[in-house]
Amino acid sequence: MNKSRLTEKLSATLAALALTAGLGLAGAPPASAAYCGITWGSTAKAAYTPTYSAPITNVRSGQHGCFDRLVIDVSGPVSGYSARYVTQFTGIGSGLPIPLRGGARLSVTVIAPSYDGNYTPTYRPANRRELVNVAGYSTFRQVATGGSYEGRTSFGVGVRAQLPVRVFVVPGPGAGSRVVVDVAHYW
Repeated sequence: MNKSRLTEKLSATLAALALTAGLGLAGAPPASAAYCGITWGSTAKAAYTPTYSAPITNVRSGQHGCFDRLVIDVSGPVSGYSARYVTQFTGIGSGLPIPLRGGARLSVTVIAPSYDGNYTPTYRPANRRELVNVAGYSTFRQVATGGSYEGRTSFGVGVRAQLPVRVFVVPGPGAGSRVVVDVAHYW
């Protein structure tokens, strides 16, 4: 085979490979590649510090490019949290089922009351079954409270499917803190 024919054949092969890769026909990304760099997984998350927890004051949500976010505002330090997918979300004191929209249910418990030292409520949602408006969110379908009992407050998050989740505490503003729950849009 002459040199020009070999160069022509090599160019055609490289062009075909580039086209195949550009169309996504060369195969899926490796299994280690993660959506938006998310590597959280969907297993239970928990953290605990044996300190006094200040009361919860607000619950809010937001949409981000790769995940939906729930933020639980606390007026001071928070002792901890747990979050896990459950087959049924229940009230923290009663154990009664609380239905949630979506294909999966995430139970989030914050080790902080929703009342002060005199048992006066510090967080009073207008609707206990619709804490925040999540209409149009990619992942969240509903956010409800399961109540506050013995210094713990539970929240149920109805999500589209059992997707990766992460939970962490952010200090501030001021003396307050925030428990942040992110649920990815995809795997």
